[in-house]
Amino acid sequence: MNQGETKKLIVIGGGPAGYTAALYSARANLEPLVLEGFQWGGQLMITSEVENYPGYPEGVLGPKMMQDFREQADRFGAQLVTDDVTKVDFSEQPFRVWVGDTEHRAEAVIVATGATARQLGLESEVRMQGAGVTYCATCDGAFYREKRVVVVGGGDSAMEEAIFLTRFASSVTVVHRRESFRASPIMVDRAKANEKIEFVLDSVVEEVIGGDKVTAVRVRNTATGEERELEAEGVFVAIGHDPATELFRGQLDLDDEGYILTEGKSTRTNIPGVFAAGDCVDHVYRQAITAAGMGCQAALDAERWLSAREAGEQDPLVEEGALATP
Repeated sequence: MNQGETKKLIVIGGGPAGYTAALYSARANLEPLVLEGFQWGGQLMITSEVENYPGYPEGVLGPKMMQDFREQADRFGAQLVTDDVTKVDFSEQPFRVWVGDTEHRAEAVIVATGATARQLGLESEVRMQGAGVTYCATCDGAFYREKRVVVVGGGDSAMEEAIFLTRFASSVTVVHRRESFRASPIMVDRAKANEKIEFVLDSVVEEVIGGDKVTAVRVRNTATGEERELEAEGVFVAIGHDPATELFRGQLDLDDEGYILTEGKSTRTNIPGVFAAGDCVDHVYRQAITAAGMGCQAALDAERWLSAREAGEQDPLVEEGALATP
């Protein structure tokens, strides 16, 4: 099925980057079609209190903040479609994007599909999300002042999270499934030098224990099979993220981890007219505010690109040197 009309802009994604891109482009009269997905809101939908986003002095629940983002984009005329994109074709103009059998066309596309934190695969982990299980120390560490926390993982991210959490927690226990670490030696040395950090190695988390909030984790030693409980009020899972970019493989340039590569100082991808923003690009900061900022950039880049195309002018990003390597 073909929707017929070619839109100026399609935004793929319904998180902070996607909704901010939708807001800015809607206010620029681009009338964006926002394919937000069934699970709109992204990782903030499994987050409880958010205290580090400007404009919410009393804090806000993650789902409430995403509802606010969504309503603001809708207010200015963004057309929201709560369904998942199943296929794209960026090989020619207009670009084509499918939702099931329905084909949508647009002159420009902003990809803001985000990333997902890898999980342990435990029923108890899912049940305790927002009640002590979290995936971001920068986001949630301040909630665990003078409390005992567990960090699960053995890479650089896990070491960084553990060290960061010592600013707040009374103790940090790193649980890792092997004796050796994937983290760089310098990061391991820093963690081991911190008197607040302990290590439980050759061990995996079997269960997150708690009712209304986390009280402990049950771990199993992979060598002996012995199980024991570690008291904890918080569990930080730091085993990596997966960008939601498989849909674009073979069309957009991706790095070795699957994140979309953008050119120079812009949000432009290797295909003129296709832009990318948020956690599907950024594997360093991964914050709601940085994703929203990139969504703003992508909308501005797309609007300027569309205006230049309509006027028959050179791509302004090329003209101003924004595509040059910094």
